[in-house]
Amino acid sequence: MLSARIRIAARLVAVAALAALTAGCFQPMYAERTLDGQSSALREKLMGVEVPPVDKPNASREARVGVEVRNALAFKLYGTATGMPPTHRLVLRFNTSRSSLMIDPATALPTSENYAIDAQFNLIEIASNKSVMTGTTFSRVSYDMPGSYQRFARARAFRDAEDRAAQEIADNIQTRLASFFSTGT
Repeated sequence: MLSARIRIAARLVAVAALAALTAGCFQPMYAERTLDGQSSALREKLMGVEVPPVDKPNASREARVGVEVRNALAFKLYGTATGMPPTHRLVLRFNTSRSSLMIDPATALPTSENYAIDAQFNLIEIASNKSVMTGTTFSRVSYDMPGSYQRFARARAFRDAEDRAAQEIADNIQTRLASFFSTGT
């Protein structure tokens, strides 16, 4: 009984020692830090990313989704701040699709659908016009389609799915950019 308690205590001491050794290895991504004697925050680097409009045909559903992605991404990068000269340009391209998940056997109309966005992005350094990071991301959201007589509710459900997918794409890209600027990879 005593030896079991000693083994448990020894294990706890070993875990605490390992935790103490690795405690200095971690740093919060959004923390202020000094690089080469200069104070440089991740927020300032993200504010230097220019997000031009997405190239989609005017007045199309994809153009509206492109504006939604761009606005969500701009808010995540800049917040309400303005006036920072751009150091990088983020070029976005994406495709959208819809697929029916369930169909009502009585009406042959879909009752649940999936909305998908597949996005590609390219971060270009403005000074050298060189691509410094490329990536892809995707979003899949499902939504329910109310009865066949509620066409406005169906249209609103579809639009809400587009908006949720656009927010998810913006979240994914912002996370990848923050990772790139904090680690350089």
